[in-house]
Amino acid sequence: MILSSGGKKPKIHSTAYVAPTATISGDVTIGAGSAILHGAIVTAEGAPVSIGSNCIVMEHAVVKASGGNALQFPVKVGDACMIGPGALVLGATLQKGCAVGSGARIYNGVTVQSNARVPANAVKEPAGDFFEAVYNVEQAPDAVSKATQNYAAFLRKTHARDAQLDAHENVAPGARRRETDELKAPVEADTVVDVMMLELQEMEARRREALKNKPKR
Repeated sequence: MILSSGGKKPKIHSTAYVAPTATISGDVTIGAGSAILHGAIVTAEGAPVSIGSNCIVMEHAVVKASGGNALQFPVKVGDACMIGPGALVLGATLQKGCAVGSGARIYNGVTVQSNARVPANAVKEPAGDFFEAVYNVEQAPDAVSKATQNYAAFLRKTHARDAQLDAHENVAPGARRRETDELKAPVEADTVVDVMMLELQEMEARRREALKNKPKR
């Protein structure tokens, strides 16, 4: 499923593969030759997600950027990275050639260096207090409650007008005569309807003009 969110549409390279059960939402860019497998979620909430060329996001992994007025946590995944099944990459940077093991969790602001491997089920968090660094909430007994309330309000606002777009057209390597570097944004179904309506209006205008110019008997 491919969604527009916050007025942004995903840009998916024509040679990338997106599984029918994957979800791609918002300001997401997916590079050439990459593969997003079944159940994976790649979503941008207030900050962009950029996935390079020849990357793999495996089954049920979550790659998510976030950002509000105070903090921005984009996701940047370099070329030839592999994100294992069930892994979480949240507001982090993976440099070229990284491997993230199954079930690993990488949180906002963390950078994984080139060609590094994050072991399965490992956790990498930002330095300092988690809720202050991630949610901009001061350390206090009610920090979790405040962070949850603020984040829930942000999510409702961000996703209020999400809309489903046309599915990405998956093409086997070499099937096209010429592969370009074009990043294509999916076309909304409403666009097709708009074109049809314009054509009908033009036909009606021509019919009326013909009737007006028809000689009277």
